[in-house]
Amino acid sequence: MPYEMIRPEQLKSMLEGWKEQIYTPLSELRVQAWVTPEPVPFTERRSGRMVELAPGDRWGNLWDCAWFHFTGRADESVKGSKIVLLIDINGELCLVDDDGSPVQGLTNINSEFDYSLGLPGKRVVHVNESATGQEAIDLWGDAGCNDLFGRYRSGTLKEAVIAVCREELRQLYYDGEVLLETAERLPQGSARKMQVFQALYEVSLLLTELTDERVARAREILGRQLAKRGGDPVLTISAIGHAHLDLAWLWPIRETIRKGARTFSTALRMMERYPDYVFGASQPQLYEWMKQYYPKLFEEIKQRVREGRWELQGAMWVEADTNVPSGESLVRQILYGKRYFQKEFGQEMKSLWMPDVFGYTASLPQLLKKSGVDYMMTQKLSWSVYNKHPHHTFMWEGIDGSQVLMHMPPEDTYNSPAAPRSIIKAETEYLDKNVSEQCLMLFGIGDGGGGPGEEHLERLAREKNLLGLSPVVQQHSSEFFEKLNQDSERYSSWRGELYLEKHQGTLTSQARNKKYNRKLEKALRELEFASVLAGLTNGHRYPAEELEEIWKEVLLYQFHDILPGSSIKRVYDESLARYAILQGRVDQMISDTYRSVAGQLLAQSEGEQLVVFNSLPWERNEWLKIDGKWQHAIVPPMGYAMVGALMPQAEAEVAAAADSVTVSPVRESQVPEAPVRIENDLLAITFAEGGAIASIYDKEHQREVVAMDERANELRVYNDSGDAWDFRQDYRLTESQFMRLSDAVEFVDGPSSGVIQRYGFGASTLTQKIVLMEGSRRIDFVTNVDWRETGKMLRTSFPVNVRSDSVSCEIQFGYLKRPTHRNTMWDYAKDEICAHHWVDLSDPDYGVALLNDCKYGHRAEGSMLDLNLLRSTTSPDPDADRAEHSFTYSLFPHKGNHVQAEIYKRGYELNIPLKAEAVSRTESTSKLAPLLSILSADHPNVMVETVKKAEDGSDLIVRLYESAGTSVNTALSLGFHIDEAWLVDLMEENIQSVPVANGKIALSFTPFEIKTLRLTNQAMTL
Repeated sequence: MPYEMIRPEQLKSMLEGWKEQIYTPLSELRVQAWVTPEPVPFTERRSGRMVELAPGDRWGNLWDCAWFHFTGRADESVKGSKIVLLIDINGELCLVDDDGSPVQGLTNINSEFDYSLGLPGKRVVHVNESATGQEAIDLWGDAGCNDLFGRYRSGTLKEAVIAVCREELRQLYYDGEVLLETAERLPQGSARKMQVFQALYEVSLLLTELTDERVARAREILGRQLAKRGGDPVLTISAIGHAHLDLAWLWPIRETIRKGARTFSTALRMMERYPDYVFGASQPQLYEWMKQYYPKLFEEIKQRVREGRWELQGAMWVEADTNVPSGESLVRQILYGKRYFQKEFGQEMKSLWMPDVFGYTASLPQLLKKSGVDYMMTQKLSWSVYNKHPHHTFMWEGIDGSQVLMHMPPEDTYNSPAAPRSIIKAETEYLDKNVSEQCLMLFGIGDGGGGPGEEHLERLAREKNLLGLSPVVQQHSSEFFEKLNQDSERYSSWRGELYLEKHQGTLTSQARNKKYNRKLEKALRELEFASVLAGLTNGHRYPAEELEEIWKEVLLYQFHDILPGSSIKRVYDESLARYAILQGRVDQMISDTYRSVAGQLLAQSEGEQLVVFNSLPWERNEWLKIDGKWQHAIVPPMGYAMVGALMPQAEAEVAAAADSVTVSPVRESQVPEAPVRIENDLLAITFAEGGAIASIYDKEHQREVVAMDERANELRVYNDSGDAWDFRQDYRLTESQFMRLSDAVEFVDGPSSGVIQRYGFGASTLTQKIVLMEGSRRIDFVTNVDWRETGKMLRTSFPVNVRSDSVSCEIQFGYLKRPTHRNTMWDYAKDEICAHHWVDLSDPDYGVALLNDCKYGHRAEGSMLDLNLLRSTTSPDPDADRAEHSFTYSLFPHKGNHVQAEIYKRGYELNIPLKAEAVSRTESTSKLAPLLSILSADHPNVMVETVKKAEDGSDLIVRLYESAGTSVNTALSLGFHIDEAWLVDLMEENIQSVPVANGKIALSFTPFEIKTLRLTNQAMTL
């Protein structure tokens, strides 16, 4: 007799039938809720609007909060049974104990999620494994009327019942699920495949009724298949429980704090049920919130960390974007992140955990290595559109040659269901399995979903060493990386940036946040320098606590869904308000600090005099306009100069010339229809009729800057139907329009001259002041926009008379060269590129740089330099960038390439203006000189990025880097006495002593190398 044909779809249907019978509802719970628009603490849980709820009743709108109270009682009929609660409020809920501390998180079963990775709902609350029949239910829970991804799911109560759980049937379900999915993915003709199918078929014949006896016999049948082990493994999968948590995205930051409590409490409850379970979570900011808002929960976490059940992950304060933040911001991310985990948990972080960040700057490997971080994990590159990254395990080499070991889980997700399909995909897709016997699996449900649920852990319990699957071991990712590193010499390397071929729109979206971030980064640098200077000159207190507090909030907003612009409107409304407060606070602190220095100087003559401060490490010779008057200033490196103080003759003559224009009125004249021409001693600019630039002639080098028959600074508007993350790659081939010039006025204002242009487009207006300063090669485009368009992108472009196969782009602590051609798909995919202060296109003897003070999205093809100014998308913020904006970009033609022209200095000068304070008119006993420099480096390629107090103690930290990509020797000159100097790492730990001779420290740099010094200042005197 032939065998019956076994149909997997029938076996799946059988499993679904079992699943539906696991829980039997017994009685409804009484449900009351007190609803508020924002969260309130447990002590105020009855302060909201009270509603009594039955299933189907509505309790809230999107983002509403509520304290739920569930009460009920079991009866004698459940005695000896396992009883649970089934609760679903169509939102997120955190059950708490009698003190209001989180106990367990619950998620509505219809929450938005990628269902191919499993179901996100968590609704089961365990009450008693063997009920007495006298159990009283009295539970409170803190609720949010939103699902995992901030969606509104009717705001109604779905379910709140006491139920019996048939534990053996639940176990049988997972036995069958794991075996069936394993068998389905084994090769046709496999004996293992057919034997598993046969066992499941026999069970289907047995379980015509789901009696306890038959369920037990079915488990015996399947248990024989589950007991079959694999042989010697060729690949071992290290699994770590994971719950990727965006600190803001489709929900506000306040909800993230509660998502953290729900997630972490759920992880703790799962650990009580599953002894093999190891959970991990990153981001010290998240732990700090738990410590602040849920201290009892935080102590439970610390206990599990001590036991080795909970892994601390990642070295940064948050999982930050790495394209837009400055180099020093990335240093502080690591510095504060590592210090937090060391202080609170006594653990040293050796890996960077960045599963979801939109590409990775080529500066990062050096920052990691110099911070004691050897490993990095991501999976985001699997999202690239055009090209597949060639490795999952590789050595990543940065611009300076530093290398870190990188691993991307080959399942290409951080929400693995930990199912047999996950294991088989990992083995099948692992690109480096020829040289590596290890890979990583991150399993669980993120963004408030509580991480792994029982389904993940039940599967893993059966998959440890199951015939037909690679073995899976639950362990710390740190253990995985240590094993992976043993074969590091076998791995291939990748040099340069890890560019994500997706989400290029995030280089521009939410322009005001990006501007605030840039301005605060520079302001914090200025404040740290000013505080050191004031401490040296007058004993001014260094504001260490205030600086750390402000830095950490700035670092929070650098999270990879906030700064890139991919969050909802509320996130930006709130962060912009906070940014404004922080900026005002820092600016006031800078002014107060510099004023304390200026107060130590005595005016040298009658009339108003100023002290001008320069925090950059080279002399600056610039015009300043203060209180409507122009003043010329020559200020030494990293110091100050009193304007009007005794100067060398040449400087005195310049100052005298400056005096002659301090009262020059602004002269304006209406532009005639003929082309407008403005010029200074170096450049002449001719405008075309529509306001664009027809010609920029370099008088000194007798060269035309604008490409023949082209127009520069054309303000072009493209249709942009994308979202905050993306715009179409071929947008340039679509129809575009120009902003229309409505008015132009020439002006002369002291040493500056130019044109003020006014444009319109749709409901938007743009005013641009194009400025040439006497003696300067920099053409400034000072721009104010009232942008009211929807689905549009505003860009400017400069076709230049330079030919080069590559464009140089400033990134953190150096620059990258990127192709200006589109020869390959790799070149084509990298169309929108990130740069910080500047991009530069140069041939061997001439070049043009495009500078900016707050923009990041650039494009360079052929001889065209292009800058993305604004994007007004509708998702996830329907009002994105429809606001008033101000920004400046500048064109800088120059002789030689960008290194010879010292373009990096020009970028810093645009972003860090000189600061001025009035000289005290009172008598002073100060012996401060009218001109002072406290630090300078004698090689033009060496930048002093940071001067600050050490995190521990009163020593000074000075951070420098080589900016040009060459090996150099330099001497760092000190304008004060120190006891000794040490070379330290980025964690400010001593590496080696360096000699100090005659107030100078000799330093050698390799290309793009960062060096950090600790200067002991116990006896610092000027």
